[in-house]
Amino acid sequence: MSNLTTLECLVCRKHRGEVTVPGGLIFANDLISIYHAQLWGEEKDHYLGHFFVESNRHVPQLADLTEPEAQAIGLWTSRVAKALLQTEGVEHVYSFYIGDGVPHVHVHVIGRYPGAPREYWGPKVDDWPGAPRGGAAEIAEVADRLRAYLREQHGPGASRSEILSS
Repeated sequence: MSNLTTLECLVCRKHRGEVTVPGGLIFANDLISIYHAQLWGEEKDHYLGHFFVESNRHVPQLADLTEPEAQAIGLWTSRVAKALLQTEGVEHVYSFYIGDGVPHVHVHVIGRYPGAPREYWGPKVDDWPGAPRGGAAEIAEVADRLRAYLREQHGPGASRSEILSS
């Protein structure tokens, strides 16, 4: 179990609005939040179509999730995968959880674009030199398309302030 406090946790800080993420909050309800992966450190661009489905509550490991949280994460991981297939033209969607670097449950959902060589399939998909990458503006465009699709299919979700005040 991690000793990381919610004050130090990157995901918790993001949920409180202390960390800016290109594209902003995509969807949230009382259990989960969805964001595009952010730019890290000196990174000028990032793989487009790399999303996180995160527990709102500070939960260091999958085994610490409540059943409703686990169900919501599974459901919304599937919905983000479908949205990527429909809006970004990806041909396959990966989903994985690592939890070593940031001990707050966040599931990676990453689309594989057509033309990705087989040696870049799976966890190396974002290493592909020909992969679509972009800065804050391009990330925001992908986030907007995903947000619109999810809103159309599943309703608007809640704003971050509604979640924090509940």
